[in-house]
Amino acid sequence: MNARTRLLLGIVGLVGLLALAGCLSPVSDADLAENATYDWEADANASYRLYAGNYTAVVDIQDRESLELFLPDGLGSRQAIPISGLKFRYPNGTVANDSVYEVSTGRSEVVLEPPVSNGTVAFTARRSGSDFRTRVLVEGTHEVALPPNKRVGLPVFSRVVPGDYETGRVGDRTIISWNSIDRDLITIQTYLERDLLLFGGIVVIALVVGAFGLVYYRREIAKLRTEREELGLDVDQDEDDPRDRGPPPGMR
Repeated sequence: MNARTRLLLGIVGLVGLLALAGCLSPVSDADLAENATYDWEADANASYRLYAGNYTAVVDIQDRESLELFLPDGLGSRQAIPISGLKFRYPNGTVANDSVYEVSTGRSEVVLEPPVSNGTVAFTARRSGSDFRTRVLVEGTHEVALPPNKRVGLPVFSRVVPGDYETGRVGDRTIISWNSIDRDLITIQTYLERDLLLFGGIVVIALVVGAFGLVYYRREIAKLRTEREELGLDVDQDEDDPRDRGPPPGMR
């Protein structure tokens, strides 16, 4: 193997390692630097605002050197949360972009090291479907603002864990809040108002169809009974049985 071949193989290997590292990392510098707007005046220690394809998180930290962002999967492994629009608010109100953080990324987690241990961390993360899950990142109060027209509260159609929560309304959004949380995860399953109306309509239609079916069934049974009587198929056999000679002698 000559020097040129070894050099070529080295370049190919380096490119492969760089590509693999890019594939394993859930975020890029461009993602972290994206512009985003956050509600810094939220009352809760951790505030989440849900949208159709993502959510924003505003988290107050106290004496924290780092924040680990991941979710456990069904096998117990960690899956990093893909984030973007990373910002930090200092206690004096100054807002800085992602450049003030030390960020470590991998497949299992994203680790944020803020510039100081007290302040507010804000980021945007992707989500899919109607469910929402997040680890409890800090102690204290939490609130989640559902997407417009989303609801919770019906056991069959929705689920909120932990269960000791309160709900309120701000505009067209339902706000779920906790004074404190003693679990590791927040899980929310929601439903749309129109889904409830659609389900109610299906139930009504099913009841109407069932009622008509019952009426039709009873009419057919009555019609069949009438036809059998007209054909003499329902005559009492005890009266026509020639073997029936009545009770034994002495009992008549």
